[in-house]
Amino acid sequence: MCWNVLLLLQLIFFHRISNPVQKIQKVQLSGFAQGTTWHITYYAQDSSVKKKQVDSILFQLDSSLSIYKPWSLISRFNASKNGIAVDDHLATVVKKSIEVWKQSGGVFDLTIQPLVAAWGFSAKPVNTYPDSAKVRSLLRCTGADKIKLEGRRLIKTKPCIAIDVNGIAQGYSVDVLANFLEQNSITNYIVEIGGEIRIKGRKKPGNEKMKIGIEAPGDYVFESPVMQKIITVDEGAVTTSGSYRTFHESKGKKFSHIIDPKTGYPSQNDLVSVTVFANDAITADAYDNVLMAMGLQKALAFAEQREDIAAYFIYKTPNGSITDTASSRFYGLFVKEEK
Repeated sequence: MCWNVLLLLQLIFFHRISNPVQKIQKVQLSGFAQGTTWHITYYAQDSSVKKKQVDSILFQLDSSLSIYKPWSLISRFNASKNGIAVDDHLATVVKKSIEVWKQSGGVFDLTIQPLVAAWGFSAKPVNTYPDSAKVRSLLRCTGADKIKLEGRRLIKTKPCIAIDVNGIAQGYSVDVLANFLEQNSITNYIVEIGGEIRIKGRKKPGNEKMKIGIEAPGDYVFESPVMQKIITVDEGAVTTSGSYRTFHESKGKKFSHIIDPKTGYPSQNDLVSVTVFANDAITADAYDNVLMAMGLQKALAFAEQREDIAAYFIYKTPNGSITDTASSRFYGLFVKEEK
């Protein structure tokens, strides 16, 4: 019996010597895609996910969702008379867009591509902005009720219908990359594309919580952004939409890339930026645009009524100063300042 025990102990000892425990390492990847930068940090025993794999996934997403690629599926749909067969990426984004369109009362509408293009926020720059007659004409070619998915086919009811998923595609891309990491047994990571972020787990080996800095403008609207708040999450997504990020200027007046689908004009209200937390980035990315278009009071009430999102708002007061507020659920994410 003693010899058996001794033999077992020897086997365990030699197994440990020949199979040492692998240390968790920090792996960082980065690149350029979708007109911006992307970064991935993950913690694992080996670097199982490589940059070339991420680049390949992002290329596939562009081939489906980018209005800047004339050969992409979305560009082919926009150029078609009745619609085309689509892949899983475009189908998923369209389904989510229609869902958010319904839940937002039409504030989020992926069919505003003709208006987005007319105001110069699409693939081609414009020399002049549309007048009221042109806006009214383009509004006849909008409305998410004018498209539908039937199996693998995305159908439009008018040839002039065109869609733009830029308000949701980047968040979806973050989710796709996060899901790819998890498929490779990576459960501690942060994925970021153009400031849209999804996090899971903690930093290793110290097990510290991951922190996210929220971008906020400086002392005046549209100045260079600075970091204003820091939040921590164990799992979820954080995205931001801001009028100071993408805008045009005409006759000394700045206007946002957020187009109001009801009026056809760029949205103008007191909000400077909205940061949304949700379980996934596609949801957060869609609703940061919804809330930006609503204005502070409606947006805050909307966020408080929902359990799937929390929101942080930076806005301009009537006297021109910049201040902030948040929905009740978002306050729980802030890092408490040490005294």
